[in-house]
Amino acid sequence: MKLLVVSVGKPKLAYAKSGAEEYLSRLKHYLPVDWKQVKEGTEEQEGERLLAASEGCFRIILDERGDSITSKALSTKFDQWERQAVKTAAFLIGGANGHLPATRDQADWKWSLSPLTLQHELALTVMLEQLYRAQTIRRGEPYHRE
Repeated sequence: MKLLVVSVGKPKLAYAKSGAEEYLSRLKHYLPVDWKQVKEGTEEQEGERLLAASEGCFRIILDERGDSITSKALSTKFDQWERQAVKTAAFLIGGANGHLPATRDQADWKWSLSPLTLQHELALTVMLEQLYRAQTIRRGEPYHRE
């Protein structure tokens, strides 16, 4: 399985850019991963760009209204997706205003990192860390602690 991360705009906050790059680098040891940044615009434009960039992929949209799961449950999701022969799982992070219902409706799964609303650059970093954590859990590596 391949991973595709699609986010709106390039991170402007130094910590978010650094964190995203760090966890992308770590993830590449486990799975092929690509990161696409789509141009900012209206919510409608951003949604169209996110969907176009993830065409043909299994779409996971990050949204506070999505399912809240543990890190171990996320690792199990990866096992399920592999059994379902998902070729590319695309993780879509909206811009400052999040996703419109029309964009959310195109998701194969909606995932909530937290019931809190997170700034989108912070959400990107947290999501990438959780994707990395899920891979270490799957491999039985000592990164994750209970």
